[in-house]
Amino acid sequence: MALTLANSARSAAADAVVDLLDGGAGDATGDINWQTAGAVSLGTSNLANPAIGAASNGVCTAGAIAQAVVAGSSNPSTIALAVFRNRANTEVFRCAVGTSGSDINLSSVAVNNGDTIDITALNYTQPA
Repeated sequence: MALTLANSARSAAADAVVDLLDGGAGDATGDINWQTAGAVSLGTSNLANPAIGAASNGVCTAGAIAQAVVAGSSNPSTIALAVFRNRANTEVFRCAVGTSGSDINLSSVAVNNGDTIDITALNYTQPA
């Protein structure tokens, strides 16, 4: 039988992970660093303070996320990774980025310098 978390455990696990984004010192907030598959940084979106709200049934909703301006592109570049970092710029978790069926879906992953990355909504979901 596979392990299954009750909703209270899912929420506790989700809260434990996302609360790490509010730790560390150096920056006022945690952030999302947008990267190519080769880990080239393309831009950074600052998170709210606190970054992500409390979980309900294992799902946490992020506060406002600042727009990122692409500055590291080789014109064009492809966003492939979102690296979530705490206030000390230490990685907490990462996920894949695509245009559909990915962990984070953007309208386009092809970017050039000066382009913006806008996130209108973001949820962190802890699997059961």
